[in-house]
Amino acid sequence: MGVLARASGEAIAALLAPLPPLPPHRRLRGPETGLVMVRGRQGGDGAPFNLGEMTVTRCSVALEDGRVGHAYVAGRDAWQAELAALLDAALQDPARRPALLRAVIAPLAEAEARRRAERAARAAATRVEFLTMATMR
Repeated sequence: MGVLARASGEAIAALLAPLPPLPPHRRLRGPETGLVMVRGRQGGDGAPFNLGEMTVTRCSVALEDGRVGHAYVAGRDAWQAELAALLDAALQDPARRPALLRAVIAPLAEAEARRRAERAARAAATRVEFLTMATMR
């Protein structure tokens, strides 16, 4: 679900397009957009504090066979939230799960890993070795 929450609705839909259609569903809730309070800790382990509010969209759907899917995504993308909830419900079906994991979840996870590696490489390029600076005196 984390991979679906961080992927765009367009990316999810593009990967779903060549697959057989997902089963019909009905909305149980939403998509609804609201705010949640984001909490932080100073230094990662200090006392918790309220960092600020963040926009979140949630959705819950039910398939005809009774499986229920839920999703919370950052931002206001109602389509992404509904697709993620629908995939949550569809992934509960043992017959559909392997194909969806292979065709949708794995490519999204790989793309996310590539983005993280690129971001880490850009950050590493700006790293300063203070030990080197200390020996230059």
